[in-house]
Amino acid sequence: MSRTFQTVQPQTPSQEAAYGKWLDQTSDREAARIDRIHGAVGVIPTPLWVVLAFISAVIFVFMLFFADRSEGALSQAVLMGSVVTVIVAMPLLIRFLDSPFHEGVGGVPPVAMERVLDIIDQALSAANRRVPPPCDANGNPAS
Repeated sequence: MSRTFQTVQPQTPSQEAAYGKWLDQTSDREAARIDRIHGAVGVIPTPLWVVLAFISAVIFVFMLFFADRSEGALSQAVLMGSVVTVIVAMPLLIRFLDSPFHEGVGGVPPVAMERVLDIIDQALSAANRRVPPPCDANGNPAS
C-alpha cells in the first residue's frame, strides 16, 4: 500500500485531503505500534528489584526484634506471618504488573491483536493476495 501511495500525485483539493488523511492515519498506526512494543517490555528495572529485596529483609529483621517471650507463640506467629505475607505479596504484585501478557488468571489476552490479524486476513483475501508469515507458530523467524 505504501508503494502504491508513493506514486500518487493528488490533483484536486479532495484528493489532497484524502492523501493527507491517509498519511495521518499511517502515522497514527505507526505511533500506536511503537507504543505497543514499548508496553510489551518489562518496565521494572533490576535495581528496583534489589532495593525491594533489601527493604523486605530489613523489615523482616526489624520484626524479629518484636519477639517477646511473655507473648504466646500464636500471637507472635500472627504478627510475623502478616508482615511476611504483605512483604511477599507486594513484589509478586509488582512482578505481575511488570509482565501482564501471560495465560491464566489476570493475564492480558491478545484480543486486540487477534482482531487486527482478522482484519488483515480479510483485506488480503479481498485483494486476492497471500503473504507468508514472517515466523512460525512459536514465534521463531521463518527461514
